Amino acid sequence: MPGGRLTHDERRRIATGLADGLGYAEIARHLDRPTSTVSREVARNGGFGGYRADHAQHATGRRARRSGGTAASRQESAAFDPHGRDTEAVRAYAEEFAALMVRTGLPRMAARVLARLVTTDSGGLTAAELVERLRVSPASVSKAVGYLEGLEVVRRERDAGRRRERYVIDDDVWLRAWLTSARTNAMWAETARRGAEILDAATPAGARLDQMRRFFTGLSDDMAGGTTAEVFADVLTVLAALVQVGGPLAVDRLAAALDWPRDRVADALRDAERHPDIAGPVALERVAPDTYAVVAAADRLTPEQRAALGP
Repeated sequence: MPGGRLTHDERRRIATGLADGLGYAEIARHLDRPTSTVSREVARNGGFGGYRADHAQHATGRRARRSGGTAASRQESAAFDPHGRDTEAVRAYAEEFAALMVRTGLPRMAARVLARLVTTDSGGLTAAELVERLRVSPASVSKAVGYLEGLEVVRRERDAGRRRERYVIDDDVWLRAWLTSARTNAMWAETARRGAEILDAATPAGARLDQMRRFFTGLSDDMAGGTTAEVFADVLTVLAALVQVGGPLAVDRLAAALDWPRDRVADALRDAERHPDIAGPVALERVAPDTYAVVAAADRLTPEQRAALGP
């Protein structure tokens, strides 16, 4: 097995392999090199989506000239984390994970921040730690975190005994992402259903919207193994009605106002109680038998915020 530094030709072969979608292990086999050598090389020189052979060759030369004879010892001391994991391999995987999220539509910096949080054992990092690990500006981190907060996949928490904030990813983040996706599909299905009724499903435009309704309804059903789209639509409609009223309302009064059968309203209220994440920033509250109201979801406001806002 060859040892020593990678040659310029090997770096070009790495770049070609990445462009062809090959994984680190497969590229390493073609080079007859350890996988960790390839993963470290890519992580140090732009990551999975930004690796360039010529740039890597020049950058390696510059690092060698700056570091002199101590480079090897410093690299050895930082090669593994406290769990014995190859730090460069972990860093390279985080960049690979981020590149996948970018290909699915997430902005690049938001993807890099999310990937770092996912691959950090604590699931949380401060702004300064993200700046250091990603080697970007504080403004870039702040903008990315704001975007991820909007998606409800990242939250802030105060470090115990300190004034700084940490950005945290919860263990249930993927459940909440799934619920957001399911809710979006349900809204598409409901909007298409109303469009098909208005335009008449027997006309070309109406038929197109009806086909759209069936698609998004089926997509939601496939995700949950049930009639998710209809459930979500009814729950959201009932919650919107309670928000509109601004106070408690009995089931019979809701049914009359919505022009729905009483059982349909009761089912929607029951589903809202069973699946509180559907409701987003509000929550359903039973204030009396068969009487309901909406309140702010418990996890949306801190105790200090609630106290400042009053009853």
